[in-house]
Amino acid sequence: MEQQQPIIIKTASVSCDGGEGPEGRSPEHPKVYLRAGADGEIVCPYCSRRYKQAEGAAPAADH
Repeated sequence: MEQQQPIIIKTASVSCDGGEGPEGRSPEHPKVYLRAGADGEIVCPYCSRRYKQAEGAAPAADH
């Protein structure tokens, strides 16, 4: 299977709910909030959707 291109984001965090697909949203995929790591990438643990911070985007703040 071909790896999907990452979704480019301008923030350090993103919410993922699995998105729309041929079968709609999965009941096994709750809406989750994810924060980019030091490399600026995020992979959703439920659907494996990949997100990547745009060049120059602010890093995640430590709280």
